[in-house]
Amino acid sequence: MEKICLGARGLWVTRLLFGTLTMGPLQRNLPAEEGAALLCYAAARGVNFVDTAEIYGTYPHVREALKKYPDLVVCTKSYAYDLEGAKRSVEKAQEGMGRERIDIFLLHEQESEHTLRGHAQALAHYLSLREAGVIGAVGVSTHHVAGVLAAAAWPGLDIVFTIINERGLGIVDGGRADMERAVALARANGLGVLAMKALGGGHLIKRRESALAYALNLHGVDAVAIGMQSEAEIDYNIARFEGRAPGEACARATRDARRSLIVQDWCEGCGACVRRCGQKALALQGGKAVLHAESCVRCGYCAAVCPAFCLKVI
Repeated sequence: MEKICLGARGLWVTRLLFGTLTMGPLQRNLPAEEGAALLCYAAARGVNFVDTAEIYGTYPHVREALKKYPDLVVCTKSYAYDLEGAKRSVEKAQEGMGRERIDIFLLHEQESEHTLRGHAQALAHYLSLREAGVIGAVGVSTHHVAGVLAAAAWPGLDIVFTIINERGLGIVDGGRADMERAVALARANGLGVLAMKALGGGHLIKRRESALAYALNLHGVDAVAIGMQSEAEIDYNIARFEGRAPGEACARATRDARRSLIVQDWCEGCGACVRRCGQKALALQGGKAVLHAESCVRCGYCAAVCPAFCLKVI
């Protein structure tokens, strides 16, 4: 696949970014060997860019894939906000993936300049490791227009990874046009721009052709993250990213793919998931968590805080 230079740090990556969230314990929970096999299947077809995060639980999957394809460019993310937490997160990434150098390290789910300030110690540590050659590029991930604008103005950042799709689904503090302007500004300021939730967490599956075309043609976007759980999904997305019509078999297999957040009946109604959900897609009713499906982007982050393990994206 064709590669582009992401930002100003000399990272050459494919525009298709393989998102590993969907293969991890928050979603399908594939064994590390199975997840690695999918990453290797994509790598053999030219996809060299992989997205993970500390919360995803997919470092073992990436580690296995790196044994066969050591030159994969890997982006990871952490919620650490202070120096000690940042040190631990970097060590977890290095040990988890079996690699000392981390290509891209991001502050996870930043909301605005205020949250960036609150993570200043962690950010300073990542930037110091970039200067030491341990980290290749530093940035933020966000679901907020204000988060992109903050990244665009923040000195020293290289990457912003933001939610954007043709319906504007999942953007917390604005609409599609607001995010488009923020993305264009970030790109104009020299940041590499990664897009997530191009299919709106599954809401746009029925219009996936136009949804992917929108993301790929959006001014300022360098690469688009897609979570993939099968060889058919990989084949389909590679074809679309290369401007080819996918084969009928993989098109049919992926056309029927649906993912939903399931709240199991043993929910205790503690409210942890409700407080965690940045999309306001969960609420407590009758002592149980209930889902407002139209707002859910199937990130599965709520599952990570559920003490009873009753939430799962499948």
